[in-house]
Amino acid sequence: MSKKDLKFVGAHCSASGGVFNAVKNAQDIGAKAFALFTKNQRRWDAKELDAKTIDKFLKALDDSGILSKHILPHDSYLINLGHPDEQKLIKSRMAFIDELERCEQLGLDRLNFHPGSHLKEIGEDECLSKISESINIALDKTKGVKAVIENTAGQGSNLGYKFEHLAQIIDKVEDKSRVGICIDTCHLFVSGYDIRTRQAYDKTCQEFENIVGFNYLMGMHLNDSKPPLGSKKDRHHSLGEGEIGLDAFRFLMNDDRVNDIPLILETIDEKIWKDEIELLYSFVD
Repeated sequence: MSKKDLKFVGAHCSASGGVFNAVKNAQDIGAKAFALFTKNQRRWDAKELDAKTIDKFLKALDDSGILSKHILPHDSYLINLGHPDEQKLIKSRMAFIDELERCEQLGLDRLNFHPGSHLKEIGEDECLSKISESINIALDKTKGVKAVIENTAGQGSNLGYKFEHLAQIIDKVEDKSRVGICIDTCHLFVSGYDIRTRQAYDKTCQEFENIVGFNYLMGMHLNDSKPPLGSKKDRHHSLGEGEIGLDAFRFLMNDDRVNDIPLILETIDEKIWKDEIELLYSFVD
């Protein structure tokens, strides 16, 4: 097995018309992994997944050769598991449970989500505790699917932009076998972690290992950044077109610590995703 065979690169593919279409869209760009929304990400309500849709998804997946562990579904952007308002927190928790259940129905083993926001109404520690409590409630009511926390850019009142935030959330999750981390390279960079040089990349990785641990890494979003280091602005760019540059992605594609997990493009021009996937594989020594 070559080193290339240990990397699973794809993109966040459209599931418009049915979740099964995300599989075809992934195949069309030469992806070995993909992300998708299992429902409309900007609405609270969603039609339940019916048996026909689930069967079509599972058959498409089986035919594609893409493994379920290389799929990184993302939850709704409306969900805030650290919401300061009790009724809105309950609504978010119910929606999150539904998202986990949808993943379970599709045979998927992980769900990627943004941790939450304090909305400047409560302190960081209280918000982080609410997020942990939300995860505990959701995991207790579901089975098999891992809750994968995504690091954020730190824009507005969003938490999760520091490794310490991620560690603090995990610390209060009761079943640590069902929690993980997704690192977004754009978010990482704009929140102040440099990865542009070998030295900077190694330093940031060592910090992540010391504070969180690579054993929790269950996926990555590979994005360049329009804004500069530490700007806390969440604006993705195509690989090599932004402030991060290509070297960081070379380091990453040769890093054994990111083997066998979904590496997902969320770059801004889907017309070149196929080219970007090929570019990333070309970096493997």
